[in-house]
Amino acid sequence: MSTQQLPAQLPIAKAINAGLRAAMADDDKVLLMGEDIGTLGGVFTVTAGLEAEFGERRVFDTPLSEDGIIGSAIGLAMAGFRPVCEIQFDGFIFPGFDQITSQLAKQTNRHVGSMAMPVVIRVPYGGGIGAIEHHQESPEAYFAHTPGLRIVSPSTAHDAYWMIQEAIASNDPVMFFEPKRRYWQKGPVDPSNSGLPLHAARVVREGTQGTLVGHGAMVGVMLQAAELAAADDVSLEVIDLRSISPIDFAPIISSVEKTGRLVVVQEAPSFVSVGSEIAAQVSERAFYSLQAPVIRVGGFDVPFPPAKLEGLHVPDADRVLDAVERSLGY
Repeated sequence: MSTQQLPAQLPIAKAINAGLRAAMADDDKVLLMGEDIGTLGGVFTVTAGLEAEFGERRVFDTPLSEDGIIGSAIGLAMAGFRPVCEIQFDGFIFPGFDQITSQLAKQTNRHVGSMAMPVVIRVPYGGGIGAIEHHQESPEAYFAHTPGLRIVSPSTAHDAYWMIQEAIASNDPVMFFEPKRRYWQKGPVDPSNSGLPLHAARVVREGTQGTLVGHGAMVGVMLQAAELAAADDVSLEVIDLRSISPIDFAPIISSVEKTGRLVVVQEAPSFVSVGSEIAAQVSERAFYSLQAPVIRVGGFDVPFPPAKLEGLHVPDADRVLDAVERSLGY
């Protein structure tokens, strides 16, 4: 993978853009496709400038048809290309659900491993932009339940830059969930060293009295909660999942064996969710280390509300700290 001269700090959106540029420069089989991603650079300008640099044959607009986008990407992958699809908003992905779960996820298995499916699907997801339903959803659990798909979500600019390149290099289909509320959060990017493999979890803050686990935009919320807890002499360890399928459970189990308590934080509703799976796995693997039940903090089991109610729906540091207090109370 190419290294680039990059600014000392990059917003996550610009880091993804730089990662896409590096992947396209490395391999002329990498194509970008989606609604308004060419001249306009996409709704969030993540692909801005790439059409001008690489041309309309490699960065191109599609009709407003998610099933058509995914179906075309499957055909391109069969022909030897590495298509990267942008789904404009999280809730728009469902017209393409059948193509993703019935076709894309199954092709390699259907051909007994002889057919690679190097398709990346970029999905801006979650709240934070004051929009309405279908524009602020967290559908990652639907796809994590589907064998044959890899699901990842960066929370920092550095991970965004490297993980998009690693996803494109994968011969398996990768769902790349981008926390849109963090698009303009700046952070350092080291273009010479990725730091971790694509599916490895990261301990981002050490602690001894409880473990917080989450992904995407919730990593910042967990770090804020841990900082506030530290002011009250409560030491919390924070783990960024980075990968939702597969999940790297080793750091989570190791942390729970040390702290004895676990709070799982996500923006999606908690019922039948990624958080549910983590709670179940930890209860099976580290039962005798737990000093309290695993507690889940998530969005409520309702459709995403209007903008004025968003602050009540999406977990914040106060809700995380309430869960920590309940855990410590056992």
